[in-house]
Amino acid sequence: MTGKTYASPPCMAAEVDPTYFDPLAVDPEQARDVARWRKAERARLRAERDALPVSARQEIGAAIASHLARFLRGHFGEMRGRVFSGYWPIKGEPDLRPLLAELHEAGALVALPLVEVKASPLVFRRWTPGTRMVRGDWNIPVPPPDAPVVTPEISLAPVVGWTGDCYRLGYGGGYFDRTLASLSPRPFTIGIGFQSARLATIYPQPHDIRLDAILTEAGPVAR
Repeated sequence: MTGKTYASPPCMAAEVDPTYFDPLAVDPEQARDVARWRKAERARLRAERDALPVSARQEIGAAIASHLARFLRGHFGEMRGRVFSGYWPIKGEPDLRPLLAELHEAGALVALPLVEVKASPLVFRRWTPGTRMVRGDWNIPVPPPDAPVVTPEISLAPVVGWTGDCYRLGYGGGYFDRTLASLSPRPFTIGIGFQSARLATIYPQPHDIRLDAILTEAGPVAR
């Protein structure tokens, strides 16, 4: 493992392609309006998140980890043998790394997502606390190419913003929606974010996929 290096699902691609909008939308002009609104909301919410002191982020991360552990026990029971996709935090995301290690120790098969082919669904490679990470796209550490590729049953999705009906405002690259649309059966997907990042709507577009639950420091919200 790379020590204190941080990694996160590569939907950070928005920073490479900030003009992304959904080509499948019924009205391209509306899709562009929504894309502009989302870009502004992302900037606002990320600025608020970045302004939090480290101690507050640590408290929020610990609360989310506790809620998530209870949620997983209540919904899935024994985690041994289950394929669980997590993420590693960057840019103020809640830090759930200790819980990933605990799930590994409990027998779960923990994976991390990465980009193998741009504009394609993510690939999930096995991770353990002893994995030696390599640099992936956008310089994000990821499990090495010889790590087993798996398909998650349960997946976490860090969110910038979220809604009460479990839509996710992500980073804008489209990778996570593309991945969920490609997987069959689709994993049970839990959005992880801050309670303060709740939005009334994200103005859902045809490509947006509702998550199964959202979890913040205040607890879970299930659809």
